[in-house]
Amino acid sequence: MPSKVPEGETRGWIVPIGGAENKENDPRILQRFIDVSGGPDADIVVIPTASQLHETGHRYEQVFRDLGARRVSVMDFDTRRDCQEPSRLERLEQASGIFFTGGNQLRLTTLLGGTPVAKLIRSRNAHGVTVGGTSAGASILSEHMIAYGDDGATAIAGSVRLAPGLGLTNRFIIDQHFRERDRLGRLITALAYNPFAVGLGLDEDTAAFIGPDNTLEVVGTGAITVVDPAEVEFSSMDQAEKNDPVCLIGVRLHVLVRGATFDLHARKAYAPQGVSGER
Repeated sequence: MPSKVPEGETRGWIVPIGGAENKENDPRILQRFIDVSGGPDADIVVIPTASQLHETGHRYEQVFRDLGARRVSVMDFDTRRDCQEPSRLERLEQASGIFFTGGNQLRLTTLLGGTPVAKLIRSRNAHGVTVGGTSAGASILSEHMIAYGDDGATAIAGSVRLAPGLGLTNRFIIDQHFRERDRLGRLITALAYNPFAVGLGLDEDTAAFIGPDNTLEVVGTGAITVVDPAEVEFSSMDQAEKNDPVCLIGVRLHVLVRGATFDLHARKAYAPQGVSGER
């Protein structure tokens, strides 16, 4: 469960990114991550555990340094014992922003789930520290995580497997590389199992900056598909056999682009300012 925000404090930003964010020509997403992590005073810890490529963490370290972060450290975890080391916990206590790279989200949850590191990251976010991630690092941020599933536009019973995520929030379920890998069906399937949550399908080079007031803003060159099952009138998920298509009536869907927002409390979408239409 998400850590309780202490009285008088505000929760930190939560920043899931759809993967393949621009790191060189127009790194607006990573620049904004620094901005909401303290700007020139930003102290970033990069956790590349999802990736087994040695250079992943150091690449992000250099990008964040080049973008003006005051301090950047790479902190990898190879074993669950690593997640108990006092020096690592102390370093995370100092950070103003924590960033998970892409890779395999099950590797992240297998190594970090239930450890002092996972508990501390939830607590630090409740105390105002920004936590974000890209691709697999985005998927793990919520309480319910898509571990894997089949591509395609139709909700199919048994086509997606859920696992516990990091648990910064229980308000939404995240999927990434959304348009590029045709993942609408698996996100809708996940929501058919959990209709209290909102689904966020993030395209590549696109991020959801979710502020302390639970307002989501879209940043990047793609779109975020918001799937809201709150008003579902009928679902056949309880009757469907494995591999059967699932009937859902009353699902609301929004496609949001840069500058558009979504109020997670009111479950209402707003067009970018300056664009014609109701606001």
